[in-house]
Amino acid sequence: MTLPDTAANQAGADRTFQVDLRGLVDLLSHHLYSSPRVYLRELMQNAVDALTARYGLEPAAPAGAFGIRLYADGSVVRVEDDGVGLTEADVHTFLATIGRSSKRVTGDSADEPIPGWGRIAEQRGDFIGQFGIGLLSCFLVADEIHVLSRSARTPDALVVEWRGRGDGSYTVRTLPASARPRPGTTVTLTPRADAGEWTRPAQVHALARHFGSLLRHPVAFDDGTGGPGAPVNPEPAPWARTYPTPGARSRALAAYGEEVFGFTPLDTIELDLPAVGLKGIACVLPETVPAGRRHGHRVHVKGMLLSEQAEELLPEWAFFVRCVVDAEHLRPTASRESLYEDDTLAAVRDALADRLRAWIARTAANDPDLLARFLQTHHLAVKSLAVHDDEILRMLLPWLPFETTDGHATLDEFARTHRTLLVTSSVEEFRQVAAIASAAGLGVVNGGYTYDRELVHRLPEIRPEAVVADLDPATLTAHLDPVDRETELAAAAYLALARDALAVFDCDVALRTFQPASAPALLIDSREARHERTRSQLAREQGEGLWGDILGALRQEAPRAQLILNQLNPLVRTAVAIDEPDLARTSAEALYGQAALLSRRPLRPAESSLINRSFLDLLAHALHKDS
Repeated sequence: MTLPDTAANQAGADRTFQVDLRGLVDLLSHHLYSSPRVYLRELMQNAVDALTARYGLEPAAPAGAFGIRLYADGSVVRVEDDGVGLTEADVHTFLATIGRSSKRVTGDSADEPIPGWGRIAEQRGDFIGQFGIGLLSCFLVADEIHVLSRSARTPDALVVEWRGRGDGSYTVRTLPASARPRPGTTVTLTPRADAGEWTRPAQVHALARHFGSLLRHPVAFDDGTGGPGAPVNPEPAPWARTYPTPGARSRALAAYGEEVFGFTPLDTIELDLPAVGLKGIACVLPETVPAGRRHGHRVHVKGMLLSEQAEELLPEWAFFVRCVVDAEHLRPTASRESLYEDDTLAAVRDALADRLRAWIARTAANDPDLLARFLQTHHLAVKSLAVHDDEILRMLLPWLPFETTDGHATLDEFARTHRTLLVTSSVEEFRQVAAIASAAGLGVVNGGYTYDRELVHRLPEIRPEAVVADLDPATLTAHLDPVDRETELAAAAYLALARDALAVFDCDVALRTFQPASAPALLIDSREARHERTRSQLAREQGEGLWGDILGALRQEAPRAQLILNQLNPLVRTAVAIDEPDLARTSAEALYGQAALLSRRPLRPAESSLINRSFLDLLAHALHKDS
């Protein structure tokens, strides 16, 4: 078939996308909106935007002159507002065109079919919704949307009725002014049978309270029983109210935090960023939070709840608070359920971080009891902040708790007792040496936890008289007393057998005396030493070739592990006197295995096998001896 040689065919004719509305609604329900319940938020949001535009037309109108009314009796859900309303042209433009938002302002008259609308919405920030797809969310709970609207822009405007259906069809007709005497819009839904969970009167009221409790316009709810409408937002936000005393204000904010989050805050921090119109509170959690767990924050935009899980509002280190805020100029994503990551949000995050730092500084200066409770609960969060914040470091480092050979203590307390602070590089290294170092009078800090080693090394910046050094195995062994010559000679044969038995682990064996006497052996073996020995072994196994040359160039003399036997321990004195070679080797392996277990480091397969074998051999020897 040959097409006519027309200009349209040569250039390619313009065509319009065909939209499957049911498929689009399914896409919204599964990928954009988190739950069908958002239909009510979208309707309330549209009503709020309409009221904003109405006040733009009538700036002299008193606050509260226009409002929103909700109705739900189980058979219908209705949202009515006193907003700017729609003309017939508006209905065709905005209700029948998916993605077109009446809030869009481009400055181009071709995209501005309503005279004066651009002046009313001079700033997009005056409106909450900006994407023009909110009304489609109603199809999540109903098959038909009925809109009745009268424009406030024209005194004698006709009433426009629009009915949209889930199959993509719609009808529009005009009605006499008596059909709606006052300007505004009414949206009515007849819920589907499967949507009862979201459209029952009690649920509609609960959702309205959930989404709109901080709205600045009056919102009332009627359940159809004939009683007075229940207010959805009877009071302004707690931070916007006046209180007789600062103490009353503090208690009221704490009570609101408890109502919202379900816990009694350790303290509340008022948040106020005038540049973006943000106000709210941060509630300090009363319990320890695992490192890295970020709590979501409750964010309202112009009073409408946007998200309860806005993790991006604060930096990662601020996981010791949960916030509830209301902002004017934060930008929502298309689903209006989270915040858009842009320069404004980044600036807000930095500013709120400064407010938290300022609270810590005020607490440290004015309320030592609260500071002590805060640090006891959230010391890890403060440590993560102190690593990157010199002011917090200088202010709080001496008061932060650390695990030491004197138990859990602040660095200030520990530095008074020990002039030199030795820091381990890992938790397992601290566990290996803690008891012996304590008995020897050494001050050792566990540097194996996140941030601890780095922070302890910065103590001299604040306490110049303090001396901090990494724990060297030689430092510890120097505090272990040697045995006398006769004892050393008597144990020489046993020590030689022990070294031979443990050579596979690159472990030397020595005999010393140290406290506590209950400790039979001490295994000194750092993680770095084990890694170096593993690399050396790999180089030997690789042999010749490029990879072997590379590993050989990196290889250095690998430090050996040390098994220090305690001559003060009765078990060790018995072991070194064994004259049966096989039993002596087995006892040395058992002592090594016990010392490795006490270090609490991960065991290598060969070590696990050694522990099992030595235990069974000693058991067999004991049974054979008894028989």
